[in-house]
Amino acid sequence: MGSSSPQILLRKTTSENMNPNWEQVLDQFDQVMASGIDEALQVDAMKKLAYLCNCVPEEILNRTIPILANVLDDNDSSNGLSWSVRQAAACCLRRISCHGDGRLATEIGQSGAIHSLLRLLPESDHDFQRVLVRCLWCAVTFGSENRVIVATNGGLEIVVAMLNSCDEDTRKYLLEILSALTLMREGRRVLSSLGGLRFLVEAARFGSMVSRERACQAIGLLGVRKRARHRLVELGVIPVLVELFRVGDSTTKLVVGNSLGVISAHVDYIRLVSEAGAIPLYAELLQGPDFIGKEIAEDVFCILAVAEENAISIAEHLVGILREGDDESKAVAADVFCGLSDYKHSIPVVRSSGAIPILVNLLRDGNVEVRERVSGAIAKLSYDEEDRVALADAGAVPLMIEVLHDESEELRDTATEALINFYEDPSLQERISAAIDDLSLQRMEMIRLHASNEQMVRSLRRMFIEQLTWDPDLV
Repeated sequence: MGSSSPQILLRKTTSENMNPNWEQVLDQFDQVMASGIDEALQVDAMKKLAYLCNCVPEEILNRTIPILANVLDDNDSSNGLSWSVRQAAACCLRRISCHGDGRLATEIGQSGAIHSLLRLLPESDHDFQRVLVRCLWCAVTFGSENRVIVATNGGLEIVVAMLNSCDEDTRKYLLEILSALTLMREGRRVLSSLGGLRFLVEAARFGSMVSRERACQAIGLLGVRKRARHRLVELGVIPVLVELFRVGDSTTKLVVGNSLGVISAHVDYIRLVSEAGAIPLYAELLQGPDFIGKEIAEDVFCILAVAEENAISIAEHLVGILREGDDESKAVAADVFCGLSDYKHSIPVVRSSGAIPILVNLLRDGNVEVRERVSGAIAKLSYDEEDRVALADAGAVPLMIEVLHDESEELRDTATEALINFYEDPSLQERISAAIDDLSLQRMEMIRLHASNEQMVRSLRRMFIEQLTWDPDLV
């Protein structure tokens, strides 16, 4: 079969009415690539294959991978292949890796092509380097298994070295490769040892949203360690995460909210996080449709409230949610108020925010879940003398007495806990005694021990929080 046959067949496939014999095309393509006689013909054949990737059946593309990987391999110096031939092979592999559901990209990794890319990158430049980087980017983007191959064969070291001197176009792809590799524990370990955390922060700032989200996830995983967290904050990670929190989609907001919460879990960084504008974003997350987002917002609010000025801002947002949010959001907001009562400086904040009358109204009009959470918050607030007066003035006592006969056991327990606190307050005892019946009083006595135990646990928690505010090493 003549050497021009594959060129003719590949050209004919551009016709809409042509349905070529792909087995024959593959056979002739293989002959051209194996002949090594005419590099121009080889480059032309690979360019046409890359152009026709959308038309070629996946099974045929799969069988071209070892052919192209062999061309890219530079171990055999006797083959004398020029850079232009290898560049065409890399272009072709890049196009192939984008097809299918990742299987072709995985096959490219198994073919040995990634090892060749990593060998060629340090000695390449300009256009050839750009092609190699894009080929590697496709391999790790569409084939997650390839990330292990890259990371365990010095790929991260090569990427970091190139980031120190590359042009802007190549830099974007290198940062996205880096973000993919740092999803692995070994990748994060290597990056830290190379002093490359600044590139991870950069990857969270630029690139596709998928890559920025990956970088953010890696930042959260690294931020668990105090030393890495400190270095990330020095590199300006907080405003980067807050900006991504602001512009990301719903999935990204969950990842960013969690990672930023990890970073904020240190007394030195709490104010930095709030000053960057995070509190309104967590309030939005709390009101969002995702249950995990609500849990993240609740946890982070309880961390940020260690600073009194943050507690004031958080309480203002929570009051708005109690007034206008959906039932799930109101329930979580009540839980946050419950958590804020563990901070001495937040006790007057809750009262001055105007939350108490709203909580009492929700105890009357909310659904079962909201009423259970609100009752828990009222029980916690009832341990403070001034809050007890505010609760009594808002009409909490008769409502709590009604709740003693509710079907919900949780509601009955928290109502009893609160009424015990009211009953033992000399200034309120007379009002409670006049309103409560003997059966309810008996129940209060039975649960008194339980409430005492709860108070002990709460005191221990408050002691830990107070230590947190002055001992950063506890975090």
